[in-house]
Amino acid sequence: MKHYRFLFLFFFALAIDADAEAPLTASTIVVYNKTVSDSVALATFYAQQRGIARDHLIGLACSTEEEISREEYDTTIAEPLREIFKQRQWWRLRDTPEQTIAGSNIHFVATIKGIPLKIRGTTSPYPGDVPGPAPILDRNEASVDSELATLAIPTRQISGPGDNPYFKSFRPITAIEDSTQLLVCRLDGPTTAAVRQIIVDSIAVEKNGLWGRAYIDSAHNTSGGMELGDKWLSEVKEQLHKVGVPVVYDDLPAVFPDGYPMTDCALYYGWYTQNVAGPFNQPGFRFVPGAVAIHIHSFSASTLRDPNVGWVGPLIARGAAASIGNVYEPFLQITAHLDLFNDRLLHGFTLAESAYASLPALSWMAVVVGDPLYRPYATWLQIDAARDSNKTAANWRMYHEFAIKYFPNSSSQYRLLARQAASRAKNCPMIEDLGLMEAGDGNFSGATSYFQQARTCYTARDDILRVVLEEADAWTKQNKPKRALDLVRSVLRIVSDAPATPLLRKIEHDLTTSPAIPPKKP
Repeated sequence: MKHYRFLFLFFFALAIDADAEAPLTASTIVVYNKTVSDSVALATFYAQQRGIARDHLIGLACSTEEEISREEYDTTIAEPLREIFKQRQWWRLRDTPEQTIAGSNIHFVATIKGIPLKIRGTTSPYPGDVPGPAPILDRNEASVDSELATLAIPTRQISGPGDNPYFKSFRPITAIEDSTQLLVCRLDGPTTAAVRQIIVDSIAVEKNGLWGRAYIDSAHNTSGGMELGDKWLSEVKEQLHKVGVPVVYDDLPAVFPDGYPMTDCALYYGWYTQNVAGPFNQPGFRFVPGAVAIHIHSFSASTLRDPNVGWVGPLIARGAAASIGNVYEPFLQITAHLDLFNDRLLHGFTLAESAYASLPALSWMAVVVGDPLYRPYATWLQIDAARDSNKTAANWRMYHEFAIKYFPNSSSQYRLLARQAASRAKNCPMIEDLGLMEAGDGNFSGATSYFQQARTCYTARDDILRVVLEEADAWTKQNKPKRALDLVRSVLRIVSDAPATPLLRKIEHDLTTSPAIPPKKP
């Protein structure tokens, strides 16, 4: 039966890849602010890099502010775009007096830095709007992009969220007959250089693959329905293990601490702190090119212009190529369901398709930052994908291919085979990840064995220090604090200036002040 399952997945992957080979650029438009020179330049650059036709670039004369009024949105963005869609026959209109829209030739929209970000709420009566009860159905503020997704819907209802017909979809948007929905992503960030980097990195990664480690920062919060976010993140962890992406999963209430050795970060999912924090604020921190990074917070994208406010702008400033955030309070259940988002990415869907398949609502608060056509895991679906000669990239690829082949086996058999394969190949990330799996299952004795092996396998300082932190924690949870203390002290003798040193000092302090271990004599 397993063989039939793999055959299904294989042919499904081929079907997705064949659809991706169709020119998605033909169904993509680029919308920029023609009064902003950087917006014009970025739109031109993106279109050239993606091979998007010149007549699919649309310049609007609109505000240069991030926040605009509902009237400004209607008169300078929505209405001009509707006219262009009709003039260029991108919409298929029904032959009725109302000329309702029957279908669309355009499915993807890239809004460029310079296009306003959000629409402030209005207390003035709006023609056709019927506000509902608080705290959700009376709200009429929204992100510009989420409103644009509903451009073809003939409604004047602006209060409350609108249904997203693509939510939970597992089909490419181009395969949905007569779809009029637009999947809108934003090429935006604190600097023009950061936006250009998104474009360059996204295209390069599609050819070479997104390789690296995932860091998942759960909040362990069960109050007021907040456990939903933790549930998404826990599911993401399982999805990644099935495809051999190493995962560092933290379920403590606090975010990853300052100085934490977050190396090779290709994926980051976390919550729930207002502004960027932890290792992201370490000087020189950079994501791997093409990284996807999302932090759940109500106002994570309230601005994209400041590299230190909120989360989306700062993550882009530090090298991430894709993120999802909120411009105003969205309420957790109506934000992006990160388990759905991650699942669609892993199956080879575009960033735009993955994001909108995860969003329950349109005409609401979400903003997706990144190249809408970006497919970070496109190489997984390509039989003849180019092999990266870099040894580190080879380790990530080896783990992925091993997991795809053997993960359906029983857990014990899989881990036995995985340990043998990782040891033979000296695949340090794979060895460490197997230790984290054992620790996650409560087998701290087995975990310390893996961590000891990984510690001698790695050569980079920060990788070694991360494993030391993991091993010390595993010794402590085995009620062997002296082993943990000896390990930490042995490392502190030779490492004094690493960003992680304060974390090691704290562990030493906590262990030496514990009644179980007397302070070491001078």
